[in-house]
Amino acid sequence: MIQQKTWQRFGVFALVGLLLSWVISCTPAPQTNTNTLDFWTMQLSPKFDSYFEQLIDTFETENPGVKVKWTDVPWAAMQSKILAAVAAKTAPDVVNLNPDFASQLASQDNWLELDSKISQADRDRYLANIWEASSLEGKSFGIPWYLTARIGIYNQDLLTKAGIAQPPKTYEELAVAAQQIKDKTGKYAFFVTTVPTDSGELMESFVQMGVTLIDKNNKAAFNTPAGKAAFQYWVDLYKKKLIPPDVLTEGHRRAIDLYQSGQIALLSSSPQFLGTVKTNAPDIAKVSISAPQITGATNKKNVAVMNLVIPKDTDKPEAALKFSLFVTNPENQLAFAKAADVLPSTKASLKDAYFSDSGADADPVAKARVVSASQMTDAEILVPAMKDIKKLQQVLYENLQGAMLGRKSVDQALVDAEKSWNQLAAG
Repeated sequence: MIQQKTWQRFGVFALVGLLLSWVISCTPAPQTNTNTLDFWTMQLSPKFDSYFEQLIDTFETENPGVKVKWTDVPWAAMQSKILAAVAAKTAPDVVNLNPDFASQLASQDNWLELDSKISQADRDRYLANIWEASSLEGKSFGIPWYLTARIGIYNQDLLTKAGIAQPPKTYEELAVAAQQIKDKTGKYAFFVTTVPTDSGELMESFVQMGVTLIDKNNKAAFNTPAGKAAFQYWVDLYKKKLIPPDVLTEGHRRAIDLYQSGQIALLSSSPQFLGTVKTNAPDIAKVSISAPQITGATNKKNVAVMNLVIPKDTDKPEAALKFSLFVTNPENQLAFAKAADVLPSTKASLKDAYFSDSGADADPVAKARVVSASQMTDAEILVPAMKDIKKLQQVLYENLQGAMLGRKSVDQALVDAEKSWNQLAAG
């Protein structure tokens, strides 16, 4: 009898277990949200948290079922993080980079190719010269986002003392002004670093002067009459003591210090720097004016571009592209440009009065913004997107320094630079 009851209880338990296993097997397993887009930006949080929260909320409302997870990465950490993520195939679906670094990964076929996926109408929203900045070998790998462009910031008091009525517009005019400023005031016109690991402004000046840096086979193309003239220009300024001697040892930070202390008449910087001058050197700020950046015979002007790229391995390419176009559409670009005090890359946004009419009573930063925006039709990334760009800069700067110090002629400096680069490129 006891044995019978035991088996009855066992049968009940078995039946309950069978029923539970059936319920479990028929209940859908919890699913992770495969419609979540991972979006990385660079150094934009916490200042712009509210902007991105609203932007993402609007996109999610317009696209039910799609979620966006936003992660902001510090500037210094982005390169290592995205390299590791791409290698591990865990990259975000959309990432904010600049064309210089993004092109290095584009050369390894890591980004989604966009030419066949974006309509001509969508592409036409962006400035054509800026779109080309995110292209490599004729293939588009990125969508332009926001821009910054240098302008010339001048100490009007020093110009007046030197008898200069208008700021120089070209390097040729700058050399003449440099001599006048030195003769009349004992000060320098400007500072541009030749430190190989610092700013690329000097290398950009070569391009503005008509120098082609490398050819289509990645070989040196700068040992030409134009290249010799550019090298000679900077060597002459140095030997005539028309630029500070510490251009050989100090970086761009030194230019900022010299301008704020009234020791140089010109600084190439962004419009936002005028606000910094007002805080750090109010007397200098009072006599500071803005003008378009110095250029050469080419009339080319430099611009820095931020773009959005989509990893080739994303499993949500359509949603990633839709989100990228949403972030960079004219309305959202205009809103972000105003919030961040940058320039948009879309034609319609740039036509807004915010970038074309500062008003007679506007503050210096607003006037500088209009000057900066006016350059966009001529602006481009002067140094082409390429692998080992910093090595090219090092080769050029080190040999230019050798000529400045009289250790080699300009001709020899160009020959040595050409040989060094071609060896690096071949390797």
